[in-house]
Amino acid sequence: MPVNAVAFDKKMRGGAQAHLLRADETAPSGEPVFYVTKFVENPQHRRILVNEWVATSLLSYLQISCPKVAVVQLTSEFMLAESANVYLQLGSRRQEVSAGWHFGSRFPGNPARLAVYDYLPDSLLDQVFNVRDFLGVLLFDKWTGNADARQAIFFRSRIRDWLDDPQAAPLQKGFVAQMVDHGYAFGGPQWTFTDAPLQGLYYRHRIYRQVTGWKDFEPWLERIETLPELVLDDAFRQVPRSWLGDDEPELERLLLRLFQRRKDVRRLVEECATCRQSPFPNWKA
Repeated sequence: MPVNAVAFDKKMRGGAQAHLLRADETAPSGEPVFYVTKFVENPQHRRILVNEWVATSLLSYLQISCPKVAVVQLTSEFMLAESANVYLQLGSRRQEVSAGWHFGSRFPGNPARLAVYDYLPDSLLDQVFNVRDFLGVLLFDKWTGNADARQAIFFRSRIRDWLDDPQAAPLQKGFVAQMVDHGYAFGGPQWTFTDAPLQGLYYRHRIYRQVTGWKDFEPWLERIETLPELVLDDAFRQVPRSWLGDDEPELERLLLRLFQRRKDVRRLVEECATCRQSPFPNWKA
């Protein structure tokens, strides 16, 4: 079931012109719940919403940290109340946003109380509890043909609240990374795979210093190579049909090609590892 947007908080950076909206939900802590919301009318194309939804479904299966997602409903009453704040700017033209279903990526807390970063200095980056997820998501980005650089957010919280990791003590706090912004998976709105050796990397290459060979990419490499077709079928069925328009057959073909690409992941990573500007200084495979 969709969640209802009830208040505008702020506009986010980025080409999709997402908005941070408060929803009619309450977290177990009693705090309000917020979603980074991308609209059907966004400047990058409505397929961006489909990409976000499918990518998050696959990341969840692979057990790579990412925000929960939801369909965010903008009611006509909400649009009337927030019309001065909720709109898209296309050059000099103001683009209205329609009432209906849009894509929401859950913000990790109350923005008035939780500091969320898209950059950490090296001394803190090395302390991120789930820093190895950057290796799993590199495989994911190669597999899905992510045409954008890898994006992530960081925040400090109790580890067990966000990660199912037995190595974390029950009350241990630290920095957690979540992988965000998957609109340009599958080549973005083109729904094609244009592979390049350095495509899809996180811009802080120090994150890859630990890589020496294939063992460092487990368990995610095996999870991708043995991924059941049923996982893609479930992702396909869960996409809201109002986002697809006439693209449903094309999405089916895209996911079939994605299923066939599972066995290409090793080759794509090896091309990255052996290129002139390899991000893996300790690669020995």
